[in-house]
Amino acid sequence: MGKEFHHDIVVVGAGPAGSSAAYQAATNGAKVALIEKEQTVAETVRTSGVTWINNIKEFGIPDDCFNPIKNYSFCSPNNEVTISDSVAQAAVLDVRKTYRWLAKEAEEKGADIFVKTNVKDVIKNKDGDIVGVIASTEQGEATFFGKIIIDASGFGSVVSKSMGFVTQWERFGAGAEYEVKAENVDPETWWLMVGQKYSPAGYAWIFPISKDVVRIGVGVGKPDSSVDPTERLKKLIEDREGPIAKLGEISQIEFHYGLIPNDGLTRKTVYNNLILVGDTAGQANPLVLEGIRYAIKFGRVAGKVASEAIKSGKTDEASLMPYEENWRKEIESKIKSAGKVQDRWIGLSDEQWDKELDIIKELKAEEFLDFIKADFGLSNMLKLATHHPKLAVRQLFGLVKGIGK
Repeated sequence: MGKEFHHDIVVVGAGPAGSSAAYQAATNGAKVALIEKEQTVAETVRTSGVTWINNIKEFGIPDDCFNPIKNYSFCSPNNEVTISDSVAQAAVLDVRKTYRWLAKEAEEKGADIFVKTNVKDVIKNKDGDIVGVIASTEQGEATFFGKIIIDASGFGSVVSKSMGFVTQWERFGAGAEYEVKAENVDPETWWLMVGQKYSPAGYAWIFPISKDVVRIGVGVGKPDSSVDPTERLKKLIEDREGPIAKLGEISQIEFHYGLIPNDGLTRKTVYNNLILVGDTAGQANPLVLEGIRYAIKFGRVAGKVASEAIKSGKTDEASLMPYEENWRKEIESKIKSAGKVQDRWIGLSDEQWDKELDIIKELKAEEFLDFIKADFGLSNMLKLATHHPKLAVRQLFGLVKGIGK
């Protein structure tokens, strides 16, 4: 039978969602196991690491874990726009450093971290509720029993799938990226590149992480396009397309590849003894397909709700429901609105993208960021409609009517 471990809470996956859940649950006095299948936390990087300074400050992420961004450049096949801000409000994370910092925070609060531990199956009680997981380790099979299991296993959703609660995501983004050393880097400016040449259903990017290192990537929406993002990325770099040409000499450091759900918030995220968080819960912003801030924020909420449920002695679905109520209230209507904009963007031709950039150019930095962050609160939308009476802008934001309903 192999080794047996008994904890209050078993968290599967030591990405940002899992580490944050483990941190908060351990802080609240729960006995926590944090299980990671890789050799080390963040051994493989699967994301470009875009996030926002206000969230970084909220989570206490150290300054050496991110590169601040204050200029946002967009290019389409025949247009180019830069929106500049006086202060940095966006950031590109050093993903590995950040995720390891989050895991260390959890460990320092008393969470037990198990690496090289790959969850294969679930353990159910006689009522069919989850009570643990079975994992393969270097020492053989191990079982982890917990009163609550938190599925933070990312896109693959290994626990929820084993329980039969979810199937594979139907819509998702596939992203390929090279981290490269480049001759000419503007560390304060990111590039988003749109149009058929860059990605038929998505976008390409240049995200700087230091004064001489950038990440060049391509994201493609599936099943909207059959283009392989890795092949497209290689071609863009080879042909020195658009702003890639400005980088001068480049040499590759590392390749990253990842999948991010884009099915909206379609999953139920609490069951008896089980919580889904982060990519497992589909908590991603469809506009630039970033979700690290949601993973950390709602990971912490999951850890708090789970640890309180343990103290109360009740771990059924109703006792864990405050977690789902929290994230739905916070992001559900915003993500729906962002989804509508994304649906429109996916269908744009190159000529339409050229025009779209003229619309975006009219926005102030603050407005642009609210938009790209999917911060579609009603007050933001009303402000935009007043500031930008241009028909095109009205149409753009007319899409997100019904916000707050």
